[in-house]
Amino acid sequence: MSGNQDDKNRIKEQSVTYEVYAAMPEDGYRYEIFDGELEMMSPGPSVVHQGIVGKLQFILRNTCHSEYTILIAPLDVILSPTNVVQPDLLMIHNTRLNLVTMRGVEGAPDLVVEIISPGSRSRDKVKKLRIYVQHGIPEYWIIDSESRVLEQYLLAGDHYELGNLFEGDDPVISDKLPCVSFIISDLFKDTVVQKLLSSN
Repeated sequence: MSGNQDDKNRIKEQSVTYEVYAAMPEDGYRYEIFDGELEMMSPGPSVVHQGIVGKLQFILRNTCHSEYTILIAPLDVILSPTNVVQPDLLMIHNTRLNLVTMRGVEGAPDLVVEIISPGSRSRDKVKKLRIYVQHGIPEYWIIDSESRVLEQYLLAGDHYELGNLFEGDDPVISDKLPCVSFIISDLFKDTVVQKLLSSN
C-alpha cells in the first residue's frame, strides 16, 4: 500500500478538521467535511451543471450585485472546524464581507445553492440540508435540472421549511433576498443546456 493511501486511510479513521483537510496533498479530487467525516465529491460537474450555475450567477449579478457578493465553487465554506462545504453558488450581503478570507468563506452565507447532479441527490437533500440548518443559513435553494424546478428552503428556527417550489414560467422571488427576481425557466435556456436536456 502506498504512503499516500496510508495517509488517506488515517484521515478517514480520525475526526477531520479544516486544518487536516487543508494540509492534505493535492490529489486532483474535491472533498467536503460533514461533522468531521471527509467525503469525496462527485466527479467534475457536467456541462448542464456548469451552464445552469453560470446562468444563475449572471442573473443574480445583474440584480443583486450592488447589495451582495456572489461566489461559485470551487470555494471552501468553513462553517466550523469540522464542517467544510463547497456549495455551487452562494451570496453574502456586502455588510458581512468580513466572512470572506484568503481561506474561503468563514461562516454562514445568506444564500447557498446546489445544482443536483446524478450522484449528489442524497448529499444535497439530506446531508447538506442538515448541515446548512445546523449553521443557520437563512435560505437554501436546490435546483434539479432534470425536472427543471427550484426548491426554496427557508430557515424556521431549528429546521427548514419548503417555502416554494418554482417551475416553468414561475417568477423566483425571496422575502429574505428582495433583489432576487427571475423566471425559473430562464436558467435552462442556455443553448448547450437546452440541447443536452432535450437529448435525454
